[in-house]
Amino acid sequence: MYYLNENIENLERIFDQNSRDGYIRMDLNENPVGLPLEFIQKVLSDVSREMVAKYPEQLHFTEKLGKMIGAEVNQICLVNGSAEGVRYVIEAYSRPGGKIVSVDPSYAMYKVYAEMYGRQHIAVHYNDDLTMDMDRIIDAIQPDVDLVIVLNPNNPMGDVYTYEQMDRILEACKKNECTLLIDEAYFYFYPNSFIKYALENDHVFLTRTFSKLFSLAGCRLGYVVGQAEGIKMVQKLCTPHNVNAFGMKFAEAIMDTDGMIDELVAKQLEGKKYLVDELRARGYKVNAKEGNFIFIEPKTDAAEVVRRMKEEKKFLIKKYSGIGELKDCLRVSTGEKDVMEKFVEALTDVDR
Repeated sequence: MYYLNENIENLERIFDQNSRDGYIRMDLNENPVGLPLEFIQKVLSDVSREMVAKYPEQLHFTEKLGKMIGAEVNQICLVNGSAEGVRYVIEAYSRPGGKIVSVDPSYAMYKVYAEMYGRQHIAVHYNDDLTMDMDRIIDAIQPDVDLVIVLNPNNPMGDVYTYEQMDRILEACKKNECTLLIDEAYFYFYPNSFIKYALENDHVFLTRTFSKLFSLAGCRLGYVVGQAEGIKMVQKLCTPHNVNAFGMKFAEAIMDTDGMIDELVAKQLEGKKYLVDELRARGYKVNAKEGNFIFIEPKTDAAEVVRRMKEEKKFLIKKYSGIGELKDCLRVSTGEKDVMEKFVEALTDVDR
């Protein structure tokens, strides 16, 4: 008899295969502009036939990354985007039927992966005023929970955790013997890192990506950090040669270019501040916390605004429903100031 995993059969997934070329991309938290073309051309000019022909070698890049983040090679697992790292931690550190706790709304793949592997996703919901009650998070961490996932800053809400709050979460996880996964996909937009928690504690992992600030979403590169023994378990799940040479080459070039990371951060923060200030000056209600994304309450119908922005203005943005007091609203990624200026003019033209 043919077999099909019922978890996969019943899993709901959305795959948008439509072309996004020719649009200004403010829908997936990418850098709408990307890296400077001259930088890209310089990196590509150093690509050899051997590099393209052979399987990628990770040691050199992992050593360099380790020096930058303060970790040993055996404390780092490179992955094909941090989403892959999240998946591996869920697979390795939760049991069939086990419970996984995260706040809601948050990164949708936490719930998807939980269902994919037959786990129970326990959502801790936001309040209507878009605040999160830390006591509810702590109360959800019980002995029957296998894994707690914390995204900092949290996408799409933008909330961040203090060290005091993370200490409470870590203490609750240790008390109840739950593994803790800290997702820092948006770390550079709010550099209050909890990487030491993963480097100094068993059953604590941290994931990061090169897709957001580093603008390498097309190269698919991320990493998991943790204690050496735990990272060994995560690595067992990796496919052979799971990250590509181009991703590592571009990431290394960014790290080696003096001031480039700081410049990318500065441009992002400048553009976001302009966007928030300008929208509020034009009478919009905006929920803007940390991260490269904000919520906007439109003056007209949110779905219609999304449609017209795509068809008439060539901007890709998203509609979110049920976001507390904002109800149906727009979620947009932020970027450099010149793109934000164009976005504001386009939005105010269609949303009136």
